[in-house]
Amino acid sequence: MSSKQTSWYSNVNPNVFLSTVILIGVFLVIVILAPNSFDLITKQLNQWVTDSFSWFYVLSVAVFLILLIYIAMSDMGKIKLGPEHSQPSYRNTSWFAMLFTAGMGIGLMFFGVAEPIMHYVSPPVGDPETINAAQQSMRVTFFHWGLHAWAIYTIVGLSLAYFAYRHNLPLKIRSALYPLIGQKIYGPIGDAVDTFATIGTVFGVATTLGFGVTQINSGLNYLFGVEQSAHTQVILIIVVSTMASLSVFLGLDKGIKRLSELNLVLALVLLLFVFFAGPSIYLLQTTIQNSGQYMSNLFSMTFNLYAYQPNGWIGGWTIMYWAWWISWSPFVGMFIARVSEGRSIREFIVGVLLIPSGFTLIWMGFMGNAALYSILHEANTGLMAAVQRDSSVALFEFLHSLPFSGAMSVLATLLVMLFFVTSADSGALVTDYLTAKSEHSPIWQRLFWTVLMALLAIVLLLAGGLSALQSATMLSALPFTFIMLFICWGLLRALRLDVVKMHALQDARITPRAIKNPRSWQQRLGLIMHYPHSKAEVEQFIQEQVLQSFNSIQREFKRRELTVAIVQLEEGLELRVDHHNEINFIYQVISRDIVPPSFMADLQAEHAEYYQAEVFLKEGGQNYDVMEWTQDDLLQDIIDQYERHLHFLNLVRLPE
Repeated sequence: MSSKQTSWYSNVNPNVFLSTVILIGVFLVIVILAPNSFDLITKQLNQWVTDSFSWFYVLSVAVFLILLIYIAMSDMGKIKLGPEHSQPSYRNTSWFAMLFTAGMGIGLMFFGVAEPIMHYVSPPVGDPETINAAQQSMRVTFFHWGLHAWAIYTIVGLSLAYFAYRHNLPLKIRSALYPLIGQKIYGPIGDAVDTFATIGTVFGVATTLGFGVTQINSGLNYLFGVEQSAHTQVILIIVVSTMASLSVFLGLDKGIKRLSELNLVLALVLLLFVFFAGPSIYLLQTTIQNSGQYMSNLFSMTFNLYAYQPNGWIGGWTIMYWAWWISWSPFVGMFIARVSEGRSIREFIVGVLLIPSGFTLIWMGFMGNAALYSILHEANTGLMAAVQRDSSVALFEFLHSLPFSGAMSVLATLLVMLFFVTSADSGALVTDYLTAKSEHSPIWQRLFWTVLMALLAIVLLLAGGLSALQSATMLSALPFTFIMLFICWGLLRALRLDVVKMHALQDARITPRAIKNPRSWQQRLGLIMHYPHSKAEVEQFIQEQVLQSFNSIQREFKRRELTVAIVQLEEGLELRVDHHNEINFIYQVISRDIVPPSFMADLQAEHAEYYQAEVFLKEGGQNYDVMEWTQDDLLQDIIDQYERHLHFLNLVRLPE
């Protein structure tokens, strides 16, 4: 807890924090002293990676998507990202808004108009500037921004959320490797993985800040004649970073959450404006047709390397995108995990994979098709020429052809700035998690990363090293792809074990309960329809009946030479049976406040509180109340649950 910190730097993980800062400093020195040489080397390395490993990128991204579909459709999808009784931390609208803005919101603003036009002018195959080229441009754009991109984010986010909230491991990239290397995640290997992820996050956000201000500068130049220069862009980086610092200061719930919701609302306003101001029926028809073509060609596009038609296109587009999404996956994946506690794995995969992808396809469909309509049916060759000259002006040049272009351009510029703010503050939040000992960091740590990313972008912008940074970020994707494949392996192993236990709890043969003095049906009905209990009554029951039952079973277990501990908890009692190298058995009875059923509304009015004595196992709450049970009832229930646990351990021991 922060109250126990003895100094201002006590929550810093020095191995990750210092190594990250030192490596970034070395990178800056090299770029400043020899920018041209470094740029040349990184570009040559990128070309080598594209030529030699394009097949590996394509195969890996396909594995990510197929694995997620398999997990969601299997029993693994039922598992909660947290204890069984946990609930989502954020309502669906807030959750989706944060997914959307952290994932690729700014990219949609930059490429929504530009990319379809660029593919139309220079398609991967076939003749340019034709109807076929227009259809192909939309299909390819959907492919780059659809399911595969979000599958990369989803696999990292799912692994982090599962191990952090289900198994109480740190919310760090290292935790995803726990099934493979165990406690070594807390040593140098784990520090190295987190350092690598931190550097990728800092470089990715800094690159976005550096290149993204060119679009803001273009918008301000278009609207108000603001000069397009490095000096202006430095000022814009400072302004955006200052706004991000304010959001960081407010925290996740007040800062990022509210900005994300505002972004989503403004994005919807701009999207609806384009739809109603443009050729609405045409946009509906083409977007639906594009979606159908995308889905029907999904499999072939996934594995298409253009091996029989080598022209360099796949390296400059598809492989570049896959590498870019992978390099951003530690940042986006961790942020998604941070806001997804309490959801089931199936809900997480469907939500993260389909909802943002669906919105992205609608956005690209409306924006891209409206721009292509302007070129194909209104002979707007100026838009095509402007995109070829400078892709950052594509959105503003397109809006110029619609009514209320001035107001909409202001809205677009504001949206771009807000997207940058959410990217910067969520990037600082994630970087702080990776470099801190716990989540309870002082404000200065988050502000430090915001300032460092802004400073990095400014220095590289002035030194002409942003392209070098982009190339370096792309190169980092190759080794992290190997790490992601190991993450998939570890996640699958852990989930299979969880499913085995789930089936063991459901299907194990339980010894029939034999109660010395069976209750009549009237007594049983009275037990399950009992009046509301106060917290004091439940606590008294736990300290008397439950404690006596625990003591009785402890004596019996000890007689059988098992180590048993009774632990006093803040809200109840815990019985723990030590199984040494195997998973321990834990049985808790916790005083828990609940909402009374509707047919007890009158009783609720008389009693200010309604508590129950709920059973918790290692996996979380079991959703049944043992209040007013006899000691014999409690002992029988403990034995029932213990027998289930032994059945689970037996299944795990069996050879596969």
